[in-house]
This record gives sequence, structure tokens and C-alpha cells, in this order.
Amino acid sequence: MQDVHPAAGHDRCMQTEHVVPVDGEIRLGQFLKLASLADSGAQARELVADGAVRVDGEVETRRGRRLTPGARVEVTTPTGVRAAVVG
Repeated sequence: MQDVHPAAGHDRCMQTEHVVPVDGEIRLGQFLKLASLADSGAQARELVADGAVRVDGEVETRRGRRLTPGARVEVTTPTGVRAAVVG
């Protein structure tokens, strides 16, 4: 497989994703911190409130939403989209 590097100025297209092991369910705010998609609870709260978080492709505005294994969480930041899967 060939690595594809975005052209200058197209960093927003870059996306990273990893699987984060979790036992059972976890709340969205907790998962954002555990998966390093947010640096703190305050940042997680802001990301969710700003509509920058998607769960399985849908914008999620409830920080307390319970996630189950297989859920894909995306965070849109100025540097691109970062994602993690509940494992």
C-alpha cells in the first residue's frame, strides 16, 4: 500500500483513528479523554457543545451519551479530523 500525503494547505483532510479498549459502556466525555481526543473534561465539554463531535457519523451534543463497543467517535479540529473506535 502506498502512503498518500496531502498537498500543502490540505491538512484538514488528514484523519487518524485508533481502537481504544473499553470494558462495557463508557460515557462520551470520558471516552474523549481516554482516547486522547480531548485533553481535559473542560475541553471535551466544549467540543461537544460546539458540535465538533460525531458518533457513528451523527453530531452528538450529549456529553453523557453512553457508548458501546464498535461506536466510532470523530472530533473535528482546525488541524483535521481525529477519530477513535470504542473497543
